[in-house]
Amino acid sequence: MSNRAIPAVGVAVAAAAGYYLYQSGGDPKAAEKRLEADAAKLRSKASTTNTSEVQNKGSELQKNASVLASDARAEVERLANQAKAKGSEVDAKLEAYRADAAKKLEGAYAETSSKVNEAADKFDRNVQQGAKEAKGTLSSWFGGK
Repeated sequence: MSNRAIPAVGVAVAAAAGYYLYQSGGDPKAAEKRLEADAAKLRSKASTTNTSEVQNKGSELQKNASVLASDARAEVERLANQAKAKGSEVDAKLEAYRADAAKKLEGAYAETSSKVNEAADKFDRNVQQGAKEAKGTLSSWFGGK
């Protein structure tokens, strides 16, 4: 082969591989099945006898069924991965909501606790003030200062 033919053949092979990978959604097994199915179609078109044509049609149908099965498998895998991703996303959102609720609950608890302590301190001061006044009034009745 000449020096120009080798790169041209390489480019053609790479283009064919890219075409079949693209058609199969990036799944190499599905690409291989598509290539085999297309090769079976070409063989059936190239055959000239009735007997071999019938055999090739059966082979072509098997290859097409194989391609459809591999495409279906790839689609099911894609949908399963998508569902897993959505599940993880929901889990992450639920965890964020739980953490936010816990933070708000802690804040509300701290605020309520602070107000209760403040009210208890105020009550204690009022009671102590009242006790001092009562002590002073009782002391004055009995001759104290």
